[in-house]
Amino acid sequence: MSKHEKPDFSQWSCPLPLRDYPTIVIGHGGGGKLSGELIEHIFVPAFRNTTLEVMADSSVLHRPAGRLAFSTDSYVVQPLFFPGGSIGDLAVHGTVNDLSMSGATPLYLSAGFILEEGFPLAQLAAIVDRMGAAARAAGVQIVTGDTKVVEKGHGDGCYINTSGIGVIADDIHIDPTRARPGDVVLLSGTIGDHGMAIMSVREGLEFETIIESDSAALNGMVASLLKFAPHVHVLRDPTRGGLASSLNEIAAQSKVGILIEDRKLPVLPDVQSACELLGMDPVYVPNEGKLVAIVDPSVADAVLATLRAHEYGKNAAIIGTVTGQHIGMLAAKTVVGGTRIIPMQIGEQIPRIC
Repeated sequence: MSKHEKPDFSQWSCPLPLRDYPTIVIGHGGGGKLSGELIEHIFVPAFRNTTLEVMADSSVLHRPAGRLAFSTDSYVVQPLFFPGGSIGDLAVHGTVNDLSMSGATPLYLSAGFILEEGFPLAQLAAIVDRMGAAARAAGVQIVTGDTKVVEKGHGDGCYINTSGIGVIADDIHIDPTRARPGDVVLLSGTIGDHGMAIMSVREGLEFETIIESDSAALNGMVASLLKFAPHVHVLRDPTRGGLASSLNEIAAQSKVGILIEDRKLPVLPDVQSACELLGMDPVYVPNEGKLVAIVDPSVADAVLATLRAHEYGKNAAIIGTVTGQHIGMLAAKTVVGGTRIIPMQIGEQIPRIC
């Protein structure tokens, strides 16, 4: 398609209202239906190949000497510093985690900076220092990068892109298409912490304690998990779009249904209060230091114990199961005994979250 041609909306399978956006809107970056539509109908047709079409957190590259995982992500979060983190350590954690969700051991990162003219050098130094510390703590090296500057008023201070490479052991086969009916769904900890940490600052909300982001590198916890249970079926870090988007994507890719239980979802009291004040459902709120694991029921209890033994998994819980019903959909048992469908969101509850 040339730059003068318009996309052919006639073959789009999404609901009609989603076709009515001739320009990019904030929701296109939110990890929901609009993001999926952009990827499916604009990017994938232009870049189509079998590696890309797996649509995992990172791409698995099959080389003669073994498999590599390769991932990239961009960070536009505001504010640049927030309780529990900054754009710098978030950029490292996000790419390390994407590689880890393929079962890879992350090794090397790149770092690209887009800076706005007039951005204070002291702030940049603080961001870079946090970024370097996060890389060292995660055991990865930042080995290449780039810097560009745009005119004042044409950016928003600092944007960061990170790409990463890791290696995958021969006995690890994790894939978003591998969930099977009967599998157990585990969550490594409380949901919504990152999103509500950002929103509490933006909205000036005050609670008994400061809500801190859960931003963390999960490669150590994944390594412990895979050492015990190398045949984990699916791993996913529920970032943009939250837990709901991640589980909906897995259900669609594996052609299964997923059923969770509302009462089993771990949510901190202050996070729950913040969500209620802002009219948000915690299952849609982004996280930056949690993972979902889908495993065979025979190892579920042992996997739960392994997660809880790690500092980032102390609040881990079994939250549901994979079923052969409501294929491609996520549902939840409510606290009053009913069942509700949790759809993929169209847009984004919280823009500029990562």
